[in-house]
Amino acid sequence: MDYVALVILIVVAIVVAKGVRVVPQQSAWVVERLGKYHGTLLPGLNLVIPFIDNIAYKHSLKEFPLDVPSQVCITKDNTQLAVDGVLYFQVTDAKMASYGSSDYISAISQLAQTTLRSLIGRMEMDKTFEERDLINRGVVMVLNEASTNWGVKVLRYEIKDLTPPKDILHAMQRQITAEREKRALIASSEGRMQEQINLATGEREAAIQQSEGDRQASINRAQGEAEAIKAIADANAQAIARVAQAVELPGGIQAVNLKVAEKYVDAFAGIAKVGNTLIVPSNMADLSSLIAGAMSVVKLQSQSQ
Repeated sequence: MDYVALVILIVVAIVVAKGVRVVPQQSAWVVERLGKYHGTLLPGLNLVIPFIDNIAYKHSLKEFPLDVPSQVCITKDNTQLAVDGVLYFQVTDAKMASYGSSDYISAISQLAQTTLRSLIGRMEMDKTFEERDLINRGVVMVLNEASTNWGVKVLRYEIKDLTPPKDILHAMQRQITAEREKRALIASSEGRMQEQINLATGEREAAIQQSEGDRQASINRAQGEAEAIKAIADANAQAIARVAQAVELPGGIQAVNLKVAEKYVDAFAGIAKVGNTLIVPSNMADLSSLIAGAMSVVKLQSQSQ
């Protein structure tokens, strides 16, 4: 009896072990019942019928990177390029991933290579380096159209490297060097041209400023001379007006005569001092009478005071 109970206990333990399934997070298990698809077990505790239900496939729902092998592609201008890349995919339907393809990983890799060759074959070599994003999006779009039946979704594709042949690479390097030298020469010539423009502009501005300064200086001098002439004329006018006013006063005529006589005498004295020749008036009587008149005027002035 003890032996039978032990056997029954073992059988129960085996049945329980096969009937209870714990699925990890981010996983999906495909269950077949008597060889036919029955359902998909989700993460957590699940119950199945022992010896009838069978866990046929186990899939991880995490994102997987897949290295696409390097291959040689021919561009539109008949240039060979060695291209390799990496794509990222995720299982979205465990049933389709189990029964849609015998090996969806190999199918994705092969389709990525053929699609890449097709896309690069439509471009010239120079464009392939510029249009990497376009190539990546094209590969993803084509793979997603085909992988729907495989229960897989391609999230992104990235080209890791584009390697042309060595002779093409050397030619590209020479071309890049020539382009840089050309840009340097253009930049240098543009700099010299700008320098000449700046110098000419500076000289023109300096000439304009100089001419403006000269013009303003001339105007200022003319204005100063005009003001000086005007001031002299005003002073002369005031002097004449005062002389006229003085003449109207008592003794004014006598003062004028005295001043004239003094100027007359001073003029002859100055003429006499020039050179070695003695100059005397032709009519000495006029001179003496003038002096006598001047002395009488002085006497009158002194008496009046």
